[in-house]
Amino acid sequence: MIGLGTIVNTAGIALGGAVGYFFGRFFKERLRETLNMACGVSVLCIGVAGTMEGMLSIADGKLASGRSMFVTLCLVLGGLVGEIINIEGFFERFGEWLKVKTGNGGDNRFTEGFVTASLTVCIGAMAVVGSIEDGIYGDPSVLITKAVLDLIIVLVMTCSMGIGCAFSAVPVALLEGLMTLAARLLKPLMTETALANLSLIGSILILCVGVNLVFGKRIRVANMLPGLVIAVGAAIVI
Repeated sequence: MIGLGTIVNTAGIALGGAVGYFFGRFFKERLRETLNMACGVSVLCIGVAGTMEGMLSIADGKLASGRSMFVTLCLVLGGLVGEIINIEGFFERFGEWLKVKTGNGGDNRFTEGFVTASLTVCIGAMAVVGSIEDGIYGDPSVLITKAVLDLIIVLVMTCSMGIGCAFSAVPVALLEGLMTLAARLLKPLMTETALANLSLIGSILILCVGVNLVFGKRIRVANMLPGLVIAVGAAIVI
């Protein structure tokens, strides 16, 4: 069944958010802070691992790094485009709208939780590759695996940041659903190089989300999302 992966992934996030919301209230503030730090460190590690995989290689028996200029150009140009169109502002406005529509107007952390969780579970190669495989081959295995990871991540985030995290299921459903439907059109673009580029820049953005979780919001990650498009475009042009 085409689209099953998106359904399972969305349900996993919603379930993780529901469990975190109903049980998180029994946790003391000190424990919530610890969970938030644990989640931030975990996201940092995921981002660092993906970044190292994309930038490091072994040459002549020695560890070598590369692609620094590529990363710099993708992030700088992507950040420039993102700031001009203000993607972060769109996420925040959508979060505020959801907060009101869902009756959570009194929750001061709703929008912060929604934006942070959405960026954590939406970006990355698993979402793109999984959606394409689901759309073209009817194989939801990658998105089902991602659903398990997202369930745990959103559960922990909801415990520390509130119910807003659970609503990250909405952008995941929209983005993965659209990519699954458009998979046949995207297939020629998703070469091995394009996926490698996407994975590298996506991992760096995930790392940035982890930095915000651990050290407070310092990076407007959503405004760097166009870097993913530039990364794929570079694979086509070069």
